[in-house]
Amino acid sequence: MSTKVDQFIADLDGGVFEEKLSAILSDVAASVIDHGKKGTVSITLDIKQIGSSHQVQIDHVLKYKRPTSKGSISEDNSTSTPMHVGTRGALSFFPENQGQMFDKKGEPSDKVSAFPNTKKVN
Repeated sequence: MSTKVDQFIADLDGGVFEEKLSAILSDVAASVIDHGKKGTVSITLDIKQIGSSHQVQIDHVLKYKRPTSKGSISEDNSTSTPMHVGTRGALSFFPENQGQMFDKKGEPSDKVSAFPNTKKVN
């Protein structure tokens, strides 16, 4: 399975990146039509491993330049999002296989260690 790009974009910065990208694309396109000059929108993704885990930190930069009547306006915005790396490098906000945490009775599964110094409440 490979990365689902639409879900990947939606997961970046908890959905805020997608909202910013949508607004910037519309603003730049409108300015290009209004002023007859070229505009640009750039996305940069830097990916680095988090420790020795199967997670990566994705630093994402959204940069744009939109024309005005006498020049241009530009801005860049940087945020980051941790993601899981699954089969064949598929990126997702949640892990592919999340183990069962509780059995049918609501007790911690034998795959999950109990918290130390906790008492069972009846």
